[in-house]
Amino acid sequence: MNWLTNFVRPKIQSLVRPREVPDNLWDKCPQCGHMIFHRDLAKTLSVCPHCDHHMRLGVKARLDMLFDGASWQRIELPKGPVDPLKFRDSKRYVDRLKDSQAKTAEHDAIVVAHGRIGGTAAVVAAFNFAFMGGSMGMAVGDGIVAAAELAVLQDAALLIIPASGGARMQEGILSLMQMARTTVAVDKVKDKGLPYIVLLTDPTTGGVSASFAMLGDIHIAEPGAIIGFAGARVIETTIREKLPEGFQRAEYLLDHGMVDMVVHRAKLTETLGRLLGLLRHRGPAGQLLALPVDTPDHFGDEFEADTSV
Repeated sequence: MNWLTNFVRPKIQSLVRPREVPDNLWDKCPQCGHMIFHRDLAKTLSVCPHCDHHMRLGVKARLDMLFDGASWQRIELPKGPVDPLKFRDSKRYVDRLKDSQAKTAEHDAIVVAHGRIGGTAAVVAAFNFAFMGGSMGMAVGDGIVAAAELAVLQDAALLIIPASGGARMQEGILSLMQMARTTVAVDKVKDKGLPYIVLLTDPTTGGVSASFAMLGDIHIAEPGAIIGFAGARVIETTIREKLPEGFQRAEYLLDHGMVDMVVHRAKLTETLGRLLGLLRHRGPAGQLLALPVDTPDHFGDEFEADTSV
């Protein structure tokens, strides 16, 4: 047995050999390019600590952030028909669905949950952009309808958080029909006098922005979110003009009256809680005090003297 070969050399090699670092420990900010440790990014709710860029946030992390004490209950959504058009492009639609379901562990691109936000009962329908770009098909339409019906049943506010590239092309006209269907659903919430708030996240485009996403009582947007119908390049090609700087960004829409406020992610929970409290509890914020009115004694005498003339 060679002591140097079998013992000393492996020890030295283990010390100098570079250690393998898992790929998921670091995230790169798409805005400034800084590498961010995953635990630090989780503490900032996926907001870059260097440039304040708001990255996309997972559905479950967003629901934990919004609901009081991260306590919420998810509802089971109806299972609709799968691949009604037998669609196939470079890949079968059924296979695309299976891949997204395996990747996200979700049935489709929407999650509906209920709980309390700032002490006020609320139903939240949140899109999952990781599931086929958050595209809206029949399953998403079913989810929004279920969320609206639950809000009416529970006498609760409805909050929808879209993050979508638009209607799902693999379902053709059936996906486009969800625009009208979801519009009717949120109208039922409004008819009951319940608040309907939309939190616009990056991106909110296509048929989603052309229907329920822009029909809220109040529209809140995250900083830098892309909000629009067609893409900027498509618009530039159509009108043959250069678009303004920041076109279709949340701040641009705020300046032009399309959204009501742009709120940093760290302040979203507080802002939503305050808004829901104001909309659901319309009484005075504090106790009203009656102020005493001092009436001089001579005022009555002067008044009597004037009336007797």
